[in-house]
Amino acid sequence: MVKPNPFIIVESTRFSAFDPSKVKNIVWLKALISCNKFTTAFSNSSSMDSFPRSLNPNKHLREQFVSNLPGSSMLEVSALLNNVALLMLLRHTFCSQTVNDACRSLKSYLASVALDYVFLVLPTLLIFTVLAEWVYICLIGLLLLLVFFTAVKRTYSLPYMEGPNASRASISSYRVVTMFITCLCILAVDFRIYPREYAKTETYGASLMDLGVGSFVLMNAVTSRQARNIKSSMSWWKAAFKSTTPLLLLGFARLASTLSLDYQVHVGEYGVNWNFFFTLAGVSILTSILNVPAEYSGILGSVILVGYQSWLTNGLNVYLLSNERGTDVISRNKEGIFSLFVQPGLCYLGGGSKSTAISTAIACR
Repeated sequence: MVKPNPFIIVESTRFSAFDPSKVKNIVWLKALISCNKFTTAFSNSSSMDSFPRSLNPNKHLREQFVSNLPGSSMLEVSALLNNVALLMLLRHTFCSQTVNDACRSLKSYLASVALDYVFLVLPTLLIFTVLAEWVYICLIGLLLLLVFFTAVKRTYSLPYMEGPNASRASISSYRVVTMFITCLCILAVDFRIYPREYAKTETYGASLMDLGVGSFVLMNAVTSRQARNIKSSMSWWKAAFKSTTPLLLLGFARLASTLSLDYQVHVGEYGVNWNFFFTLAGVSILTSILNVPAEYSGILGSVILVGYQSWLTNGLNVYLLSNERGTDVISRNKEGIFSLFVQPGLCYLGGGSKSTAISTAIACR
């Protein structure tokens, strides 16, 4: 015979034969009800992380809001990114003189910031939210505007950036746009105005936010010393310590803040305790240990990516997609830890692409 739970009996009497005048200690009764809720939440904790779930109902709702999402399509993601690229080209084509003169005076700098907001920030915000259903129409319209302003520019011979600083300016623009899109998506994903198909997918699929970590890894690879063929005077461990210390500090700060604020964390993304900054720090350490020349990094990156994909198809994906977790560090953070086997491949591939592009540009001159 199952022994009845006194906490449940006490809580049920609150709605049946409960008389407040007969209760001498209402604080004691509330304590019993709270204990009952805690035991119920502990016993009903999901098997995803094998740990008791939070008693904060808003946290569960937010976790469900960003979970079990199928994503969109590669064509739509490409259209979104091409919209941003066209906005960047339109901004430089229409008012490139302001870009060149932005560092000369405060007035020019403020004008450049205002133009960036009008041509980049505001249109990107609209395309990623309220205009998401018209993403292809926006792409065609921006393309026509770019053709029109390019024709006007040739007619009036407006100046534009050329010379050795053009490559550096393009990389800087890529870094700025990547950071802006990342911040925009992270802040907007918790609101309903942000389309659910742009949020991170649960298992398979493609979405805009799935490109976040890979974009940062590629960005770091393009601007790394290996890609620029610059030899450091420091040893590899000093260089790794210098580059990873800020990332590790940010990673532990984020971990402490999410735990203290009871903020929702989707464990299917990185794991229970892992996060984005730990991934970047791990990639930096691994690439510092295995310092490959830029001309061979593309080959090594391709081998790593092909090998990891073969590992996934031969059973690793079953382990990574399973909801069962143990108490060890690797099992609790399997998504983030195993991503360290593939992210260096993307980093090497990006460094090799940068080296190949520079060599091709020099040969074409």
